[in-house]
Amino acid sequence: MMLETVAKAVEKGTGLNGLIFDIQSYSVHDGPGCRTSVFFAGCPLQCRWCANPESWLKKKHIMFADRMCKWDKGCSACRSICPHGSIQFDAFGKPSIDWATCMKCETYDCVEICPNNAFKQCVKDYSVDELIGILRRDFSNWGPEGGVTFTGGEPLMHHEFLVEVLKRCRQLQIHTAIETSAFTTEEKFLDVMNYMHFAFIDIKNMDAEKHKEKTGVSNERILSNIRALRKSGWKGRLVLRQPTIAGYNDSFENARKIIEFMNDTGFYEINLLKFHRLGTTKWNQLGKAYDYSDHGDMSEEKLTRLQRLYLDNNIACYIGDNTPF
Repeated sequence: MMLETVAKAVEKGTGLNGLIFDIQSYSVHDGPGCRTSVFFAGCPLQCRWCANPESWLKKKHIMFADRMCKWDKGCSACRSICPHGSIQFDAFGKPSIDWATCMKCETYDCVEICPNNAFKQCVKDYSVDELIGILRRDFSNWGPEGGVTFTGGEPLMHHEFLVEVLKRCRQLQIHTAIETSAFTTEEKFLDVMNYMHFAFIDIKNMDAEKHKEKTGVSNERILSNIRALRKSGWKGRLVLRQPTIAGYNDSFENARKIIEFMNDTGFYEINLLKFHRLGTTKWNQLGKAYDYSDHGDMSEEKLTRLQRLYLDNNIACYIGDNTPF
């Protein structure tokens, strides 16, 4: 009887948990049809333009929106609540965060006590069953071509949990997609991709040193995994993606290297994402300095010229949200 119970638990994935910082229903740009996007916490890259910097840590932590704080209205609810003393106050009663100390916290009392939602816990635990329950809830909203997209952060950092979720998705005939940096071991990468119907994989820069300069890691493992995916005989659809940033990866030389790589691997679709600053507020709420606050903008003319270069080399190139699904 005990063995039977264990077997059922393994089948349902009840012993695994994933750290997720957001789940968005009705996503229409992350794969075919209408989708549910699941944002995993933790990323091996730390891109200096990242729109989701709260995803970097594979742990629970907080964000602090000082514009929501009502200290100027006399609120002092959090004054003595932090067990680590990371909430500090100036002479006027305005709070600030000692982020180095804050990251040691595992209680998040400030989140519970703040009446104005200035403090936010941005990562939560989900079991396989809990996540599948949400996907089953959304199923009727997707339409015939929709499904789930796993993104982040980096979903591959939750390899074991993700594979269990994917097995359940396959049983339920749910269309699966992933947005990934492909920065992991080849074994884990191919294991996850075996369950994927569609994928976006980022190529930030073809130069290994420039890639490391702005992301913290080299691109060698990423490119190797893409090559391995082609050799594996994977039957899904892959669209390469480049967050295109002026002065970093918008050169025609970089584009020609990507074209050469795509010809070598046999993948012929790329999506050029236009740089934006939608994540600026999040950087502020995490106490981080945002490197791209005043540069990196791409002109429509330059993006169109890059697109033309790809098209002239028989590679389908989409700008922004115009990827056809």
